[in-house]
Amino acid sequence: MTLVKFKNSNMPVIPTFFDTLLGKDFFDYNFSNVKLTLPAANVKETKDNFVLELAAPGMKKSDFKVEVTNSVLTVSSETENKMEESKDGYTRKEFNFESFSRSFNLPQLVNKDMISAEYVNGLLTITIPKREEAKEKPSRLIDIA
Repeated sequence: MTLVKFKNSNMPVIPTFFDTLLGKDFFDYNFSNVKLTLPAANVKETKDNFVLELAAPGMKKSDFKVEVTNSVLTVSSETENKMEESKDGYTRKEFNFESFSRSFNLPQLVNKDMISAEYVNGLLTITIPKREEAKEKPSRLIDIA
C-alpha cells in the first residue's frame, strides 16, 4: 500500500478517508465466486387468482422458503456450495454462497390461507387465490318493477 498525500484541500473528507483506508488492493479483489442474482418475477391476474412466477433455474425446491407474514409474501433462498480439491500435497477449498429475498405486498382481496407453490423446470410458480367475494361475478339481468 502506498501513502499518498492529497494536495487539494477542496476534496471532501469522506472519499479521501475511504480511498486511503481501503486502498487499491481492496478494489482489485476478484468477486467472481460471489453470485449476486435476483430472479426475475412475473405477476399475472386471472379471474380466480394471482399467479407469481420466479425464474430460478438450477435450484431445487428444497432451496426455497416461501412465507406469508401479515400481508407480505416473502420468497427467499440461501444455498452454500463447497468444493474441496486435494492434489500433489496441497488442498484447495472454495465456498460459494448464493442468496436472495423478494417480498410482495398482498392485496386484501386474497385468501392467504390457500396460497400454494410448485417448482418445475427452473420456474417457481406461486398461486395466490382470491376470496370468493373478490372474484368476478357473471353479469345478471335485473328486472324492473
